[in-house]
Amino acid sequence: MSKVYEDPDVTGKNRYKYFERPFLPFSQQMPLNVVLASTKMQPYTFPPPSTKYPAITSKYTVGTQTDYRDSEAQTDPYSPEYVVCQDSVPELLTLATLTWGRGLPAGQAEVEMIERAREKRAWEATLPSLSDISQFEKRRRMMNEMERKEWAFREQEIEKLQEIRLEVLKELLKKRDKNQNEVNMKRLNAQWSKLQEAKEAKLAKIQRTHVSAIRKLVGKRKNVEGKLERRNIIKDYSDYASQVYGPLSRLGRFPDNNSEDFVVKNHYLDTYEGLVELELCLPEFVTQPRIRSPKPKVITTKAGFLKRAARMDHELAEVHKALLDKKNKVLEPKKPLLFLQRKPVPQPRPPTPTLETSSNEEEDIEMAVLYLQKLLRGRVIQNMMFEGKEKRLELIQELRTTHALQEDERLVRKAEKQMILAFQRQRNLHEHKVLLVENHLAGLEGRVLADMFDFLSKELVRLQEERRIHAFAMLADRQRRMREAEESGRRQVEQSRLREEDEIFKEVVKVHQSTITSYLEDIILNTEENTAEEQARAEVEKMAKEINDIAYEMESRRSQLQSEEIVAELVYSFLIPEVQKESVKEKVRNAQRKHILAAHQIIHRHTEVMLEKNFAEQQGDKVSDADKLLKEEPQNEKDS
Repeated sequence: MSKVYEDPDVTGKNRYKYFERPFLPFSQQMPLNVVLASTKMQPYTFPPPSTKYPAITSKYTVGTQTDYRDSEAQTDPYSPEYVVCQDSVPELLTLATLTWGRGLPAGQAEVEMIERAREKRAWEATLPSLSDISQFEKRRRMMNEMERKEWAFREQEIEKLQEIRLEVLKELLKKRDKNQNEVNMKRLNAQWSKLQEAKEAKLAKIQRTHVSAIRKLVGKRKNVEGKLERRNIIKDYSDYASQVYGPLSRLGRFPDNNSEDFVVKNHYLDTYEGLVELELCLPEFVTQPRIRSPKPKVITTKAGFLKRAARMDHELAEVHKALLDKKNKVLEPKKPLLFLQRKPVPQPRPPTPTLETSSNEEEDIEMAVLYLQKLLRGRVIQNMMFEGKEKRLELIQELRTTHALQEDERLVRKAEKQMILAFQRQRNLHEHKVLLVENHLAGLEGRVLADMFDFLSKELVRLQEERRIHAFAMLADRQRRMREAEESGRRQVEQSRLREEDEIFKEVVKVHQSTITSYLEDIILNTEENTAEEQARAEVEKMAKEINDIAYEMESRRSQLQSEEIVAELVYSFLIPEVQKESVKEKVRNAQRKHILAAHQIIHRHTEVMLEKNFAEQQGDKVSDADKLLKEEPQNEKDS
């Protein structure tokens, strides 16, 4: 059977259950900034009656902390109920559609909307009534003008929205380009950092190998003869730069290992209670320094005279004061001489005006001009009165009709009134029919125009999208062609580089093969020569022993004359032929040297010519490839 849980009602009656606060009335926390606080001497006060536990107050100031923010608990502003008086429409009720967050607080757009609503209400108040048939044309003209203004205002709003959308689109494009540039820069920086790290690693490796090689060379240089030296313990301990006092870590010694074992751990230095105990052990003058007021400086001797230093200070102060007064002294202006002052010359008085007497003819002309001005002013006033009468002619006629006193005139007016009313009824009926027809036609025209404008706006949007997509496609195609051209160029360069590397590899393999064969041949020949030499030496030694035995026997038997004959035969049979052989070899070597030099010149000349041709062909291939790419790009642009 499933257990049924009651509604938690977090925001209602059970709200207090979802908040917590600490309640520790007996906790006594020490302040965090009390370390070695100096004790202050205070007068002795008697303790309170109960000091075992602190007094518990009956009231607490409690602060709660919720899981919600103030912005989440904020509600919409309160809107009180209202009652509208009869036959009155307050202007404030026109803003009832605006709510908090949707129009309120009012901004510039809402203020403009309120001003337009006021203008429209004022315009509606100036409209002629529908019962007045004579003002019907005027009402229609006013309504048409207002409709045109509203359409113009709507067009302006649409243009503003389009401009805002364009600005937003531009900002988005700029933001996208900026983000793309940032991503590219991050990639480049990452690649550059990787290359730099690899470079630094290579340099560090080279440096380490260099240092180790230098160290080995220095070690070998110290012991060139290769003698073994025993360790001199006395020298090592007398030199503080030796391995005994400062062993190198590359030799496997790390003297700083387990250094935390030597750290001093003391209760008095690591805990607050220990520090308090240390503070209590300190003398009083350390925690409570005594400051003594300085004694006044004595400037007189025991006999009551001023000391020389005090007198010198006083004189220096007077000199300093005099210098300051002289420096800050303001120069007084020079007084002018009493008898050389310039006296002002009075200005001459202006001439006395005189009235010229005019002749009788001038007076007549002036009077005629004044009379003509009076006539013109009167005519202007008369024209103004006539224009006012023409403007208020209907009011004058209405006053005349209302104030008519004769009975006949009343009857005539009544008959005219009935006739006019009949004409008005007929005219109203006719205009009503015409208005119905016009309304029907206007509705049809409005539907057709709305459909047409909708179709045109959709076609315009479609055409713009099509042009934009076409532009994007052209840009993508152009970028693709540029990338293909770059890729083809890189591919050709890579292929040429691969061919060069293949040729180099083949040549290197040939050289290695030839060196290996020559090395093996040299080894085989050397071994053959060594074995032959050893065998020949053994045979020669064997024959020498035999010959020596024979020679010793002959030496014991022969005389002096036989010895000289033997030496002469050896010289003739060994030394002379050897000298002749060496001279012949030198002549042959001199004769062959000319042919060898000529052969070397011919070979090197042909190889240099071939190398120059190959280099020129490679440069020509690269130039032709670049020309082809440049020719293909405009051709592709023309095709696109």
